[in-house]
Amino acid sequence: MNLLRVIFSMCVMLSSIHAATQTDYFVYFGTYTAGVSKGIYRSRLNVTTGQLSAAEIAAPAQDPAFLALHPNGRLLYAIDESADVTRTPGKGLKAYALNPTSGALTFLNEIPTGSSGACHLAVDATGQSLLVANYGGGSVSAVSLLADGRLGALASLVQHKGKSVNPDRQNGPHPHGVYPSPNNRYVFVPDLGLDTVFCYLLDAPSALLTRNTLAPGTSIKAGSGPRHLTFHPDQPFNYVINELFCTIDVFRYQESGTLTHLQTISTLPPGESIPKGTSTAEIQVHPNGRFLYGSNRGANTLVSYAIDQKTGQLTYLESVPTLGQTPRHFALDPGGKWLLAENQDSNTVTVFHVDPQTGRLTLTGQHLAVPSPVCVVFVRAP
Repeated sequence: MNLLRVIFSMCVMLSSIHAATQTDYFVYFGTYTAGVSKGIYRSRLNVTTGQLSAAEIAAPAQDPAFLALHPNGRLLYAIDESADVTRTPGKGLKAYALNPTSGALTFLNEIPTGSSGACHLAVDATGQSLLVANYGGGSVSAVSLLADGRLGALASLVQHKGKSVNPDRQNGPHPHGVYPSPNNRYVFVPDLGLDTVFCYLLDAPSALLTRNTLAPGTSIKAGSGPRHLTFHPDQPFNYVINELFCTIDVFRYQESGTLTHLQTISTLPPGESIPKGTSTAEIQVHPNGRFLYGSNRGANTLVSYAIDQKTGQLTYLESVPTLGQTPRHFALDPGGKWLLAENQDSNTVTVFHVDPQTGRLTLTGQHLAVPSPVCVVFVRAP
């Protein structure tokens, strides 16, 4: 009897420890506001069940399509994708203080990007620089961040030039993402209009971007339209998703910033041609480094692959429907247990459970109503 009591007590203790290590997340959604959306929305994710609370407005804003979290978890940045150089001065980038207890956002300040059509942003690992891809203006910006998290001066504006082979989509430069390297020395920029992944040297304290003369850029197959990029969490590989050809290019990443091409694979099931109106959107590696995911708009699916840990190459696993229209973005929670797919044109967020052993996705049956969702950011909640 005493032994049973000891075993029971140990089970209760272990269960308590496990529960204590679980955490919920505030979930912030960037949106387009041409319809009913009012700006940035917030929900709360129960990590144990995958349940999301009803979405509520967190901060009124115009077209805060993409969001970026500061490394300290207490500052959030947003672009105004509609802003350009012909509009009201002072618009384009917004900074918010994030209350770690309530999840409330408090507006700090805003500044212009120096260009037009901002579509993506990221904060460097030190929290000193905010990086911006200006799709419309064909440029890349870097803004210094002040000690209190407010947006400081526009320190760098790098203009891309040229065009590629698709006259409708590639008649000029269109940077579509900005990605600090794992060592924070470089910034990689997929340019959809030029079929090139550019590499810049980053001086984080000054927010200065300069040309990397050792590896200025890597060419992608003409017409591919490189859109977004992701790094493997602990191996020297990165992955570029190509919007126009619905493919993923696999690269070995070197400390000089050089990318060596290893593989090109379709984002569609093997042997399937690209359906009319289909293009890719987001890409992300699972936190355990064993699986990679991408989204297909038009086809409205998520594709998953197994990653060979020695070669970095991908093996197709499955494609699953998002049960919504235009999955422009998706994200895995930091623990890799849940995947949230943002269906821009059906005003829903679909929740999937992720099997960490197989990488496969299972629908949970939950579809959160969010108007025109196009980005999601997770912040640890108390």
